[in-house]
Amino acid sequence: MSFITIESTDDERLALFRLRERGLTNRADKRDDAGAGMFLAEGDLVVSRAHAAGCRAIAALADADRVPPIAHELGVDVFIGGDEIRRMVTGLGMPHPIVAIFERPPRPSAISLLSQSRRLVIVEAVDNPANIGGIVRNAAGLGWDGLLLDGTSGDPLSRRALRVAMGTTFALPHARTRDLMGLLDDECTRGQRDLIALTPDPQAADLRELAASLDAARPRAVMIGAERAGLSDDALRLAIPARIPMAGAVDSLNAAAASAIACWALA
Repeated sequence: MSFITIESTDDERLALFRLRERGLTNRADKRDDAGAGMFLAEGDLVVSRAHAAGCRAIAALADADRVPPIAHELGVDVFIGGDEIRRMVTGLGMPHPIVAIFERPPRPSAISLLSQSRRLVIVEAVDNPANIGGIVRNAAGLGWDGLLLDGTSGDPLSRRALRVAMGTTFALPHARTRDLMGLLDDECTRGQRDLIALTPDPQAADLRELAASLDAARPRAVMIGAERAGLSDDALRLAIPARIPMAGAVDSLNAAAASAIACWALA
């Protein structure tokens, strides 16, 4: 391990840091349970949590004037540079004191996550990375066991999702499936857990009343859909529809905010 000073934004040794989401991981990589591809962690908190979770660093870029302590622990060469160089990497006006590229870790299969989780958040067609990051942080912070994503939902290891989640992603196991309805149909057939679907439908059960009526000893899952379209008809058919009571002309909250209320009420 060594610290290498970078003087120019054109330095070829920074090529890896210039990669954006598609360059770090293609569509196949982020759906590979074996852990193919890479991800970029921004900021000393997220980098520290990725490292503590056992993710293997490939390279790092740190502030030349204030090298964060985590830079000494990564076991890789650390490039150091000024604000202009680090701003080029992050694409943000305020550069982070450190960014690091990590190998993507393997993740559990959807089936194994279902078998191991008593409190599970399920997302369908939630593609906004900020919402994914918010859902992750809410679920992890409120004591839920895992996150199950369908094939169209966003990537919890994307830069923005990791940033919004503040690295809590590594404390919440997640899995992805291309056959979400098939898995859930099997769960319902076997009566393995209570499945609650969030919806603004005024005919749905009040979330507070439903939470009070459920058997706390039974595993449960809460389903959250895309903000405009909501959950699919197939998802609603399999689950107990539940609504968060709203006031006035507001019919719903965004997906991340709704997940916080649901995770708290159903925990």
